[in-house]
Amino acid sequence: MESKEKSFDDIIKELCLTDEVKLSDIPKIDLYVEQVIGFIEDNMGHVKRNINDKLITKTMVGNYTRDGVLMPSKNKKYSKNHIIMLILIYNLKQILSIEDIKTLFGPIMKDISTAKDDVIPLEDIYSTLLDIKSIEFECFCDIFNDKFKLVQDKLEHVEAQNKDIAEIFLTIITLIAQANAQKRLAEKLIDKYFKQ
Repeated sequence: MESKEKSFDDIIKELCLTDEVKLSDIPKIDLYVEQVIGFIEDNMGHVKRNINDKLITKTMVGNYTRDGVLMPSKNKKYSKNHIIMLILIYNLKQILSIEDIKTLFGPIMKDISTAKDDVIPLEDIYSTLLDIKSIEFECFCDIFNDKFKLVQDKLEHVEAQNKDIAEIFLTIITLIAQANAQKRLAEKLIDKYFKQ
């Protein structure tokens, strides 16, 4: 058990859950779309599951703008707020649909093309997200290990030769169940408080 928990702790550390793009790292000068894509790939490449995955593409940027989730560029250049929004969209779309993201931001960023009517400034949204993620991930290993112990307790009757794979399987199922519950709660809150 000790070695498996250590192995899981190492895997969790490999996730780089606290390696985030800080506000101070985001360029203050406007960039062309290729430069924005390069910046995001360079600074967030560690979140890729596979090396050939694309975090963002020119087509995605165009689609997000067309869908009203991302503010239009100015003279084909993208500001710090564009980059912040693209990072937020990336994080949110791991759980939510683009339509849900648009619905979520609608009442907060009333007119996507201007920051003047924002309920919460975009930089504040981003810095709050980073703070919350940091707090959440500080105790992630402990919470995960507690769940793993619960899984182990359920497998007392499993033969020793099959126990390792059964533990990992049930751990994955447990993580998926937790992620699904959190996703469904987020969707319900969007439906209740953000949809007109």
